[in-house]
Amino acid sequence: RSTPYAGSLLQDSVRRYLQLPSDQTVLILHAKVAQKSYGNEKRFFCPPPCVYLSGPGWKLKQEQIKARDLGEAGFRVCGYMGLDSMGSSLMETQKLSFEEQPDAKGFSCAKALYISDTDKRKHFRLVLKLFFSNGQEIGTFHSKLIKVISKPSQKKQSLKNTDLCISSGSKVSLFNRLRSQTVSTRYLSVEGGAFIASARQWAAFTLHLADERCSRSEFPLREGYIRYGSAVRLVCTATGVTLPPLIIRKVMKQCAMLDVDEPISQLHKCAFQFQGSDRMYLCLSTDKVIQFQASPCPKEANRELLNDGSCWTIISTETVEYTFSESLACVRPPVSPVPLIAALQLTGGGDVAMLEVQGEYFHAHLKVWFGDVEAETMYRSPKSLVCVVPDVSAFSSDWRWLRYPITVPLLLIRDDGLIYSSSFTFTYTPEQSCIPGQQVLSDVPQDSDRLLDSIHQEFTRTNFHLFMQT
Repeated sequence: RSTPYAGSLLQDSVRRYLQLPSDQTVLILHAKVAQKSYGNEKRFFCPPPCVYLSGPGWKLKQEQIKARDLGEAGFRVCGYMGLDSMGSSLMETQKLSFEEQPDAKGFSCAKALYISDTDKRKHFRLVLKLFFSNGQEIGTFHSKLIKVISKPSQKKQSLKNTDLCISSGSKVSLFNRLRSQTVSTRYLSVEGGAFIASARQWAAFTLHLADERCSRSEFPLREGYIRYGSAVRLVCTATGVTLPPLIIRKVMKQCAMLDVDEPISQLHKCAFQFQGSDRMYLCLSTDKVIQFQASPCPKEANRELLNDGSCWTIISTETVEYTFSESLACVRPPVSPVPLIAALQLTGGGDVAMLEVQGEYFHAHLKVWFGDVEAETMYRSPKSLVCVVPDVSAFSSDWRWLRYPITVPLLLIRDDGLIYSSSFTFTYTPEQSCIPGQQVLSDVPQDSDRLLDSIHQEFTRTNFHLFMQT
């Protein structure tokens, strides 16, 4: 554990952070699969991997650099992105230039990344290296695993091969190429609360499977894999903006197939018919998203004729978010590896409650903090930390008298004071062994020691609850 002086300084710093968080967040969006290139043909990743920088900590860092007379140019964030495990030089990576958006987020994308046919891996990760323009390193960040495929599957998908199927509740991207030209690629996106077609940025959409038997107003969601002919709903993960209920159709030779019932696969061509409409489909026209009325096929009743703008390519996407914050204590660069918490596992209870923190990129210089209280932490592996749950009395001076749940955020803090926040919280919930609102203060003068002992015993039998904030 930390020395008393360092621990006190760090605790004050954590308290300030909890009152006014100054996070710096790096968000990486990328496709879940990548099509391999062949020979001299470079099949660039589509949609291109995107990076967003957000949080008040970036502005605070800019002010600190200005205060050291380094000028605003010293704050500019630069980056490189490439593939992992290849010993890549800068020639094999793509330089990223970040631009500030109207919502104050920094944005950049890597449009020229590809995987060649000489790379025999079946999976890989993207590697993002960030630094300030004055040369100071920020850190190295990894994407999630990306599966390599040779080409989109043309045969009917089997649910035995779920790697390529798309499940309800997963995130997808939709893009359109007029006349199959790469330069004409447009991505479905959201801007100003409206759906648009963008040549630069793409949005991740949560694809929900819906119950067709219910009315449009109810629209309950279902689990399972998405199949052609299913009623679905597209919800923008960033804004929550959603389209009306849609029927997803398979596209063959620019025709919507009305009688196909099979699982949807990665990079399939599909169309979205507005549920209950007269052959109206989701369509793009330049940068606008409109409705297009298909024509019945004169030769086959189970097909409808579409235009180019109504034919979309679907692909699953992944998101990984890294968040860190410099405390008042001295922080040494870089900030990586930035730990990611995936799950919590509680064992025991009372005075011997232990919490296992599961995730990625853990190391021996991390401590688990419950709010502003440092927990005794043991490093087990890069995917596991174990800590002793602090007594509830550390969070409330009046815990002896008041019986209410106490919720504290879970943090991981590096030994130099760098703070890694998480979306998880820990809640102490006393057992309902006494009536809510029961008065115990009146008994204190008569036999306070016995009362304190009994209350302490009750609190050491506390029920713990783990929550992930959404």
